[in-house]
Amino acid sequence: MHFVNTKPREKRSSLLSNLKSGKLLTFPGAYNALVAKLIKDIGFDGIYVSGGVMSNDLGIPDIGLTTLEHVSTRAKQISQCTLLPTIVDADTGFSSCKKTVEVFEKFGLSGLHIEDQVAEKRCGHLDNKELITKDEMVNKIKEAVKAKIDNNFLIIARTDANSVEGIDKTIDRIKAYEDAGADMIFPEAMKNEKEFEIIRKNARTFLLANMTEFGKSKLLTKNELNNLGYNIVIYPVTTQRLALKSVEDGLNVIFKDGHQNNLIKNMQTRKRLYELVEYEKYNQPGKKITDFSTEGHE
Repeated sequence: MHFVNTKPREKRSSLLSNLKSGKLLTFPGAYNALVAKLIKDIGFDGIYVSGGVMSNDLGIPDIGLTTLEHVSTRAKQISQCTLLPTIVDADTGFSSCKKTVEVFEKFGLSGLHIEDQVAEKRCGHLDNKELITKDEMVNKIKEAVKAKIDNNFLIIARTDANSVEGIDKTIDRIKAYEDAGADMIFPEAMKNEKEFEIIRKNARTFLLANMTEFGKSKLLTKNELNNLGYNIVIYPVTTQRLALKSVEDGLNVIFKDGHQNNLIKNMQTRKRLYELVEYEKYNQPGKKITDFSTEGHE
């Protein structure tokens, strides 16, 4: 597998500079390296790796069943195939925030987020979530911050308190998480512009907004979020949902009709696929596999 030979430190430094510019950065979710290449080709600012998507990809629900090995293996593949920075969902820290930060930083990621739910977590937009205490989360954040080697590796604190404890307790948690050293806050399941605005007025760090479909949050536009003062917007499951709907529809047609002739117009062409995987770069006389094996490690 070919990896882009760009140093992770350069990606992280560039991401931090872009965050400081005040421009809202867009990070669609990628469920594999090929989707990451599409995100880069289209011109987005970065790539997001969703824990829920990783669970879905394994055919299991997002309730804390995935492991650090599951998520880090795929995240490494995704982060090393483009020049874009990649942020990963680290759930509740996989039992050791120290080890989790060490692994993801080593694998070339630009940042991760941990959440203040119990280990048997739930998707942030479902009901019946349970939280750990504010002090327990503060200790996790401190452990994560202490574990990183590159100061530009982002430690993002996600709080699920809004739908459990309300907006006031959410603000209390955010302030404690910032004091603990979080570089960015991810307030999950904000319902509308007013709640997003309240968080911005009460937070002093960078903020991440989650625009996931079929959830508790109103789907705001890039301009709306930019005007509200947010720094990154993620679309975590969008590409997987688009893909699976197309696959399901296509399989139903093949099952019914016994052929795929009527589906060709909906498919990515061989030509476009080869462009995406840079086939011609590999298909050169005299080139060996070892010429393309350099990984973008530090």
